[in-house]
Amino acid sequence: MSVVAYKCPNCDGELKFDPSSQKFACDYCGSGFTLAELKQHAPEEGAEKEKQPSSQKAESSAGEGGEANLFTCPNCGAQIVTGCTTAATECFYCHNPVVLSGRLSGEYLPKKIIPFKINREEAETRFREWLRKRKFVPRSFIGEKNLEKVTGVYFPYWMVDSDMHASLNATAEQVRRWRRGDIEYIETRYFELLREGNIHTGKILKNALSHANREVIDSVQPYDPSGIVDFSMPYLSGFQAEKRDIEREQLSQQVQQEFQNHATGMLRSTMSGYTNIRMLGGNSQILRENWNYTLLPVWTFVYHDRKKNKYYFYAMNGQTGNVYGKIPMDYKKLSLISCGIGAAVFALIMLLFPLVIL
Repeated sequence: MSVVAYKCPNCDGELKFDPSSQKFACDYCGSGFTLAELKQHAPEEGAEKEKQPSSQKAESSAGEGGEANLFTCPNCGAQIVTGCTTAATECFYCHNPVVLSGRLSGEYLPKKIIPFKINREEAETRFREWLRKRKFVPRSFIGEKNLEKVTGVYFPYWMVDSDMHASLNATAEQVRRWRRGDIEYIETRYFELLREGNIHTGKILKNALSHANREVIDSVQPYDPSGIVDFSMPYLSGFQAEKRDIEREQLSQQVQQEFQNHATGMLRSTMSGYTNIRMLGGNSQILRENWNYTLLPVWTFVYHDRKKNKYYFYAMNGQTGNVYGKIPMDYKKLSLISCGIGAAVFALIMLLFPLVIL
């Protein structure tokens, strides 16, 4: 399996993708390159330094009975330990970003990617601002020393859209009431409804990594589809990336059901202006499905509540900045505020009560 490190054409320093400039930046000489410029210097996906080491399996420290893989860093020669789905990481010793390109090749080669738009510094700033806006978070929890780890990760998704032909049948009633003098009149008209047409469904995103924290990772959606570009390996440099381990066949039935529900909902929305509607049924046929293996950017945060020795995990959309995670509560602050509100209400009642008696 090839281990790739992208090198600056000017000074041979390491290149990392910079979300702020959307270029591949060198921390040593300050150079920046667009993807097109990088490919001009080295048509084979940029100025890369590549080795073909033999990988070996070792016992994983991440979980009992798990497996890890050992690779050789092309920069310093140290061994890199990765999980079986890791596709990009950095060397623990020299901090050189490396891409395990063999894990993203052939059938596992992503077709699309949304590159990071938010850099690490901005991600940390936005995250702390998000925490400060939470009224009942302990002040001690927000401290910088509690931020254990910030990692930019590309997570694998299946992005699917489709074209369908669908129909929907229903019966409907339209009731009109009016009165003349003492007589009330009721007019009921009956209709048979048929809706039919071709429908293009929007993109559905399905997490393609079984061990991901789905609640946290999926909750930072939606992504802006205008940021989708064709996949290129250098986008991974400086970030971690995971390889999918869920195939489209495992998701196909669920996705098709969502498409059918979407089509039914669209047709149902056109049946308006009736008093009662009773659905009889319908049919749908998927004419085309378009599956794209896609990598999406997520900043992950690990916070350590040192008082309780408890870890909290958060995620931020690396494109839009949406944040999701469960926060600790300062129940003492909550109770004080509740007592204060209660006391204020009680005082107001005591002031108004004599006026009511008078």
